[in-house]
Amino acid sequence: MAGQERLSTARVLVVGAGGLGSPALLYLAAAGVGTLGIVDADSVEASNLQRQVIYGDADVGRLKTESAAAAVARVNPLVDVEQHDFRIDSSNALEVLRDYDVVVDGTDNFPTRYLLNDACVLLRKPLVWGSIYRFDGQVAVWWAEHGPCYRCVFPSPPPPGAVPSCAEGGVLGALCGAVGSVQATETLKLLLGMGEPLVGRLLVHDALAMTWDALTVRKDPGCPACGESPTVTALVDYDALCGLPGVSAQANLANSGSGVPVVTAPELAAEMASDAPPLVVDVRGPDERSIASIPGAVAIPLGEFRDGSAFTSRDELAAHGRRIVVHCKVGARSAEAARLAQAAGYTDVLSLDGGVIAWVREVDPTQPVY
Repeated sequence: MAGQERLSTARVLVVGAGGLGSPALLYLAAAGVGTLGIVDADSVEASNLQRQVIYGDADVGRLKTESAAAAVARVNPLVDVEQHDFRIDSSNALEVLRDYDVVVDGTDNFPTRYLLNDACVLLRKPLVWGSIYRFDGQVAVWWAEHGPCYRCVFPSPPPPGAVPSCAEGGVLGALCGAVGSVQATETLKLLLGMGEPLVGRLLVHDALAMTWDALTVRKDPGCPACGESPTVTALVDYDALCGLPGVSAQANLANSGSGVPVVTAPELAAEMASDAPPLVVDVRGPDERSIASIPGAVAIPLGEFRDGSAFTSRDELAAHGRRIVVHCKVGARSAEAARLAQAAGYTDVLSLDGGVIAWVREVDPTQPVY
């Protein structure tokens, strides 16, 4: 009874009401956590339903925070749900996180992961982190007061586009339930003061082999966030930290003289219909290309840009005088490929702003989105 009463007064913030947030929210609500905060700026899409089990077909088009709150109420109407239907960033993170006991990271992008880590370090709060990709998952509790933080183990983000999101690379839907349930378990253990939380341990799950391995991870004395002489004393621009342009910056890249120039989908459509059409290059894999594509685009995987073979063995890229427009799903991988092409001497190369998703929405809505 004492533990149940403790849960009834607890406050948990779940950032990201997606594949991981779905099972975590349902189990935390069923357990009787008194207040659940939900942070998500997106609306439900049909492609979410394969793994985000808190939603149903009738929720498509509805704000995720509203749909998730309704699902929580069906599980346990006594839970108080606080909806934060906006993108969490360095301007609001500390204010949002401040009043919660535990933060659950259900996000799928590196800027938000580093943001949540730094905010939790500054606020001295535990962060229950999960990550999934295809058939693999990871879970840990980052709590600088008692062990390593996220930066101790992952000191720097990967290059933009190096790690596709679940939507881009795919994920086994049931894997989300396995990892999200572990996150809910760790959250309840923290709130109740029971057992041994995953502090100083990184749990790695291989769904195909059905194995769970616990790796020991240690605090880094030189960590910029929680080390002996921390340099991260305030939240920063995490899009810039991860090498990604912000929303407004991305829209102005073509005129700013920095980064990779971009072209919008309607602009690309107009150029393709002109007398001097550009060479359109698709850096996605075959599975993604089979869902939606731009007519006439040449398939050159991102890996060929990274190892340089695209510039030595691809006849399509041989003519330097032709404008090149690179695209992927939403723009991160194409921006990396365009940067590599620039470094290889291609001067007139652009990235499609918003990727093939923007093309489908603004030019060819007959194709599906994913």
